[in-house]
Amino acid sequence: MTSTKNKNSFSVDKQIPFSLSQSEIKLPPALTARFDLYPENKRRPVNKTVFKNEYFQLTYNMKDNSLNISSQGDLVYSAIPYDTARNYIQRAAIQYLLYPEAARQYIESHKKNLETYLKLSIFQITNKRVNRNSPKVVQAYNAIFEDPLLEIQILGRLLQHDETGALSANLAGKFLFSENVKTGISGYVSEYLHFAVQLTQALPIMTDGKTIRLLESELQDDVIADNHLTFESDIEAALALLPQDVKQTIKNSIVIRKQIVPGNNKLLLRSEFGKELSEVRKNYVAHSVDPGELEQYFENVLPEENTNLINVVSDIHTTAGKLPFINNNFNILAGDLHDSHLEEEIEGLCVIGNHDLVNVLPKSENKENEEWQKWRPFFKYEWFQELVLNPDDSWYKLPIGNHIYYECVKAELEKRFPKMNVLNNNSIIHKGIRYIGLTIPVALAKRKKKQQAFIFKSLKYLLNEEHSIPTVIVSHAPLFNELSMLSQNSRAYEKNYVCSEPKIMALFEQFNIIGAIHGHHHILASSGRYKIVNFAGKELFVVCSIYSKMNTGFELTHLLEVENQITR
Repeated sequence: MTSTKNKNSFSVDKQIPFSLSQSEIKLPPALTARFDLYPENKRRPVNKTVFKNEYFQLTYNMKDNSLNISSQGDLVYSAIPYDTARNYIQRAAIQYLLYPEAARQYIESHKKNLETYLKLSIFQITNKRVNRNSPKVVQAYNAIFEDPLLEIQILGRLLQHDETGALSANLAGKFLFSENVKTGISGYVSEYLHFAVQLTQALPIMTDGKTIRLLESELQDDVIADNHLTFESDIEAALALLPQDVKQTIKNSIVIRKQIVPGNNKLLLRSEFGKELSEVRKNYVAHSVDPGELEQYFENVLPEENTNLINVVSDIHTTAGKLPFINNNFNILAGDLHDSHLEEEIEGLCVIGNHDLVNVLPKSENKENEEWQKWRPFFKYEWFQELVLNPDDSWYKLPIGNHIYYECVKAELEKRFPKMNVLNNNSIIHKGIRYIGLTIPVALAKRKKKQQAFIFKSLKYLLNEEHSIPTVIVSHAPLFNELSMLSQNSRAYEKNYVCSEPKIMALFEQFNIIGAIHGHHHILASSGRYKIVNFAGKELFVVCSIYSKMNTGFELTHLLEVENQITR
């Protein structure tokens, strides 16, 4: 995001970027003293209220030392069942406050895609098809820019579209003003804006709509600061565009710090509409379509090229026969490169993912065919038979990562990516950093003991008594929970997949291991690209950079520089 000095000069690839994951936050005494202001904290051992108003609260998680904003329960975010865009819309709200003109430009750059959504929305409510240039589509498109609260929502929906793929369910409520007013989202947005400004005026807090940081955060830099709302942010341009009642409420928050002034926008409250909401959700019939099937109807308006010097990306899963992004520098590809035959002269290193194990195999179903010759020694294994016939049922049966099969996969990948270093339990040095690539295609939680015995043995051999060289460990699935970006709230999270081998911790203590990189879990870009963790008595970075149209790669260089400064 650009600085506040020039709000409209940023390049397309840096429009409304997703912020980085926050490290653990240690609240200063002035903020922990606020716990006593809220009686509910006496019965809350984990999530302590730090600040709240009528509808929202800022809480501090005592276990993972994180700050979070949440609605208090009565305020309904959306009447649309299974509406997953709240984090995107909250982020859009903050970016709109900071850069309203840039937000509009971002929306306008998606005009063709928006027209497609509006056509589908009109069809969903009228059962009549219209073309892109029809008066109804033109009118619906113009209506977006006549209501700032709808404009914020559309911005959030487009951020979601660019990250996760095309949307399909309940489009009318998401894109048509006439239907959107029934969802209650505008009321939610207006109250969220009010709370965000009220919070940042009252406390030394900064937020981008997802992450919360202390103003004195060690990770704060110009890019992060410009992308976050603080008490110093210039939001006058956005206030001039917002509805008068929302504008006045926010202005009152600025002038009269902690005074709460309710807005006039219609709110959707459970206490008033609980029964109606239950009926809507009980009778809800989903009509969503897989995003992959919809991609043909939408175009990618975002740049494919990035200039990261050390570019980290994973889980590309390309089916188009070519990589969907361009980087001519050094790339770290953390597995699952392709779901079809792919050959590229991209430079860098890669590790083996579970999908790569399947996609190097011949496409011919005739196992007597000559191209199957090199794979025949594996026919005797049950896991290989499953891998060929039904890959999704085979993952948990895969051999621990020192099997000869992985060498055969590596050889095939090297043919397809002649300039890549395919690391199958080996290492390379690039610009003074040692990268160890371990073959961990999936998290074998039920075979954790054997998996970690393999990790220890491989690391000990590859570290090779060279204690001082900065080292980064790359694998497709994370090594274990302590070095994973996967949230404990995820259905894929295995609480027992922790490091239980003391010898591994000892290696981390003895050697200059500065971070780990993984993929596999398809963690959304909005959740952040990295975090700083404490493991084996020191701080390490963990990076997970899943490919999406909003994220063609993560620049690792600055993390390497920070870690090298710490270890010197």
